[in-house]
Amino acid sequence: MKKYELTEETVKTIDNRKLYRIKALKTFSNVKAGDLGGYVESENNLSQEGDCWIYDNAEVYHSAMVYGSARVCDSARVYEKSQVYDSAMVYGSARVYDNAKVYGDASVSGYAEVYEIARVFGSAWVCGNAKVYGSARVYGKSQVYGDARIFGSAQVHDFAQIFGDAIISGSAEIAGGVRIFGDAIIA
Repeated sequence: MKKYELTEETVKTIDNRKLYRIKALKTFSNVKAGDLGGYVESENNLSQEGDCWIYDNAEVYHSAMVYGSARVCDSARVYEKSQVYDSAMVYGSARVYDNAKVYGDASVSGYAEVYEIARVFGSAWVCGNAKVYGSARVYGKSQVYGDARIFGSAQVHDFAQIFGDAIISGSAEIAGGVRIFGDAIIA
């Protein structure tokens, strides 16, 4: 049995694509049968398996996919070929796009963006106006917030905190509880 269906009740257009509000057909996790969810372009955007769900006014479209127990909430957008899975959360006005992946127990929130082929995973947290892009990796209970930028093939992991206007780029690796903030630039 399917866990949700596309409705015609509320349809909107974004990037010349028609998005449909979803409606739960059965009760699972904290979703009750009959609850309205967020928006998808097609059933290919949200798995019918697991406890994954799109809430509120969140949007998932193009060939983006949400699966596992992942949640996309508020006004967040997941699009292009990006993926959100496992128990990851994307919420607030966050954006995940291009070929980016957010998974594990990771959270992306606020106005944060994860894009290109970046990965945010483990128990990492990216929020505020932070941006993670290129082939950067943020993982292992690390936090990236404020207006921080992580890009190139940089890695931030193992409890590291990057915030303020800090920039981590190139092949830099920040780990082990290190805190980098202000207008620091590490390449």
